[in-house]
Amino acid sequence: MEMQVPGFKNIHNRFKLNGYHFSRENLNDVAYTFIKEGKPHEREIGNFLLDWLDQKDYVEVQTSGSTGAPKRIRLDKNKMVNSAIATGNHFKLEVGDRALHCLSANYIAGKMMLVRAMILGLEIDIVPPDKYPLLYNEKEYDFCAMVPMQVKYSLEELHRVKKIIVGGAPLTPGLKAELQSIPSYIYETYGMTETITHIASRKVNKFKKGKEYTYFKVMSGVNISTDDRSCLVIDAPNVSDEKVVTNDVVNLLSKRKFEWLGRIDNAINSGGIKLFPERIEAKLDTIKKPYFVTGMPDENLGEKVVLIVECAKEEVVALVKKQIEEAGLEKYEKPKEVIALQKFVRTLNDKIIRTETLALIEKS
Repeated sequence: MEMQVPGFKNIHNRFKLNGYHFSRENLNDVAYTFIKEGKPHEREIGNFLLDWLDQKDYVEVQTSGSTGAPKRIRLDKNKMVNSAIATGNHFKLEVGDRALHCLSANYIAGKMMLVRAMILGLEIDIVPPDKYPLLYNEKEYDFCAMVPMQVKYSLEELHRVKKIIVGGAPLTPGLKAELQSIPSYIYETYGMTETITHIASRKVNKFKKGKEYTYFKVMSGVNISTDDRSCLVIDAPNVSDEKVVTNDVVNLLSKRKFEWLGRIDNAINSGGIKLFPERIEAKLDTIKKPYFVTGMPDENLGEKVVLIVECAKEEVVALVKKQIEEAGLEKYEKPKEVIALQKFVRTLNDKIIRTETLALIEKS
C-alpha cells in the first residue's frame, strides 16, 4: 500500500507553536494576532501563515539572486511540503521533535522552518532572528536552522541543539575549526529559493575517523550535472518543475556528490589561470579580521589577486601580509595587494556584499 503524502492543507495533529496545539482554523487567528499585535519578526510569520493558509496553491517569494538577478517567483505549496518531508527524512527528524525558529520569515529558509513544523508535527518555538537566538530561553532543542553569524555568536549555547543546519553563506574555516568541539551535529547546506532551500548537505563536525568532508551529498530525489561552464545544474522534480541552472562552479565527484569551487561571477582570470576566491579564502583561515579575495585589473596579468580586509589600522595590514606568506598558497594564488576598508557592506544576515564593498574602494 502506497504511503499517502500530506497536502499543504494538512496540519499535523502533533504540531505545536510556542507550546500550544493549533488547528488550521486556529492558525488563522494566530496569524492575525501576530500581524496586529506582534513584534516585527512575528508580523513576518503572521504574513506567511496567512499566505500558507489561503486557498491559493502557491506562495510568492523573493529570490536571493543565486541564479540571476533577484526576482519574485511562485513556489508550489505541495512542492514545499515535499521539501519539508525530504528534510525530515534526510536529517531523521521525528514527530514531536522540538525545533527553534530564529530566521526571518520574509525569506525561504524562515518560511520552510514553519512548513516543516506544520507538516512533520514538530514543536516549534519562535525567537527574534538576531545574533543571539539561544539566549531567549534555556530550553533544549532537537533541530534548528541558522545562518553563520548566529552560529558564531552562539558557540557557548550550541550544545543545547542536537542537530543544526547552517545556510545563507559559507562557513569560514576559522568558524569550522571552533565547531569541532561542539557536541551537536552540525551540517552546512547547499540550496536556494528556487530549490525550496537545501538540496544537499555536508557534515561540519563529528567526522568518522577524523576525516573532514569537503563535498556536498545531495538529498534523495535530486539529480545533478554541470553545464558547459562547469556550473551545477539541479534536477529535482519533487521541488521544481524546471531544472535549476546555477552560477556555482563545481567538481562532480559522483552522481550524488559534488565539491563546491566558487561562484563563476567571482572567478579571477590571472595570467590565463582561472582562480576562485573562495578556494583561496579557505586557505587563509589564520586571518581573524573579516576579509575577502577578489580580482582587480592589471596590465600584465589581466587581473591580479587582491585581498580586502575590514580594518582601520596599518599594523593590521602588515599582519595580514605576514599571514598570507605563511598560508601555503600557490604562487599564482598569493594576493598581489592588500587593501584596508574601515567598513564592509553587508546583508541583514551579515553576509559581505562584495560588489558594493568594492564600489567603496572606487569612490575613495
